[in-house]
Amino acid sequence: MKKNIRVVATLLLMFSAAQVFADAPPVQKPSSKADIQAALSGGVPMGRWKEGLLFEGVKPMPWLKSAANWFPRTEDVQPEEMRVTFMGTSPSIRPGQMNTSIYVELGNGDNFVFDMGEGSVANYVAAGVALNQISDVFITHLHVDHFGSLPYLWMFGTWAGGWHDRLTVHGPSGRTPEYGVKAMVDGMRKMLGWHIDAFSVFPVGKGWDIQVNEFDFRDNGGIVYEKNGVKVTHWQRSHAKDGASAYRLDWNDMCFVWTGDGRPSKLDVKYAKGCDLYVTEMQPELLEISSGVQGVPPFLGRYTVDTHHTPAYAAGYVANEIQPRMFMTTHMGFDPYQNEEAVAEIRYHWKGPFHFGAPDGIVVNMTKDLVWVREGILPDFPNNRSPQFDFSNGQLIVPLPPTDRTKIQEPFVREQQIDPKKYYPEGYHPVLLEEWPVKSDLVVPLDMLPENLKVNMGAEWRLREKNKKAMEKKGK
Repeated sequence: MKKNIRVVATLLLMFSAAQVFADAPPVQKPSSKADIQAALSGGVPMGRWKEGLLFEGVKPMPWLKSAANWFPRTEDVQPEEMRVTFMGTSPSIRPGQMNTSIYVELGNGDNFVFDMGEGSVANYVAAGVALNQISDVFITHLHVDHFGSLPYLWMFGTWAGGWHDRLTVHGPSGRTPEYGVKAMVDGMRKMLGWHIDAFSVFPVGKGWDIQVNEFDFRDNGGIVYEKNGVKVTHWQRSHAKDGASAYRLDWNDMCFVWTGDGRPSKLDVKYAKGCDLYVTEMQPELLEISSGVQGVPPFLGRYTVDTHHTPAYAAGYVANEIQPRMFMTTHMGFDPYQNEEAVAEIRYHWKGPFHFGAPDGIVVNMTKDLVWVREGILPDFPNNRSPQFDFSNGQLIVPLPPTDRTKIQEPFVREQQIDPKKYYPEGYHPVLLEEWPVKSDLVVPLDMLPENLKVNMGAEWRLREKNKKAMEKKGK
């Protein structure tokens, strides 16, 4: 009986296989090369006509993983590339839009932050940026929506491996000393006094030694930063009070401009003329409707724009004077009721490439020949990137913490701590690390680091060295 069943099963399998082969499409005579070429190129310009929405040089680069989206930590910045990410895009903080911040990465390994608005640090983490990677922050002006995340970046950037490089804050002076960026940082240092002392039980190194590069806000066209082939210049903006500035970054024959907030100005045209990527703020003429959305009287919105900000019509006008390769606007509410109106107002004067620098996560890739804008996919619950270190000296150095709990905490409160044996389950009791494990700086040769730490913590260093060699090979 069992033998008969096996025979029947075998016959069924053979029949099934034969049926599959019988259903396979027959081999046919190939189409002619002319037909194949006509099918492959049909609907594609191929130099025969120009698509209406695209401009010369506006198209994806071949190394992008996706033309529609950017996924954090999936693409390296190429040796001659500039990548700009909008980490905060609104003056009114809300879950979908943090306060203003723009991140610029260059193919030489340098990176720069322009403004550090409240909440934006969350998007840096989501974008896979290790906080100790950030060393230069350029503040356009001292409204809190442009620097509110600076205390977090400074404190937790130091905690997360920022031991060997000082954070430098660049920004304008005020009409009087108490209104300049230096006074703001001094005040921030005082505000963070308890935090700094409490965190001194961790490695610190140079991390607490924040540096300030305050420039004269009246020095229009002055150089703020010049290093590694990168030059950053500044000029004044009319933002109701003295001490607001715009920035232009030049590198590798490309330039990026972020105006910060302010009224449309001849100075923008003068100093941003012909720049590749021109970014300004923008407010559409929808103040009555927006008053209901924002919950403020219309006259307050009208007065705010007319003394502090750039109307959408003016943004398009200035862009037309500057003639950038790509024009973008940010520091704006990204809402369906106003987006189409904003485009219409901008297009009244500007007919060239345009894209919103909003909502959060918009990414711009730019080379000398191409520029492309995508939506970044930022996760809600990302893993923090490992601290990034320069391993060119062949070792990892962890500084000795400046102090310990016995010097900054009375013993009474420690004596009130509950005995861990009372809350850990039977059979489980970790070895508690209640004192720093070494008595001097911890110096670990690279070959003694666990492989995963070596790979993760040296990723940016290796990319910088790789791109540097690529540029040297091209004679740059």
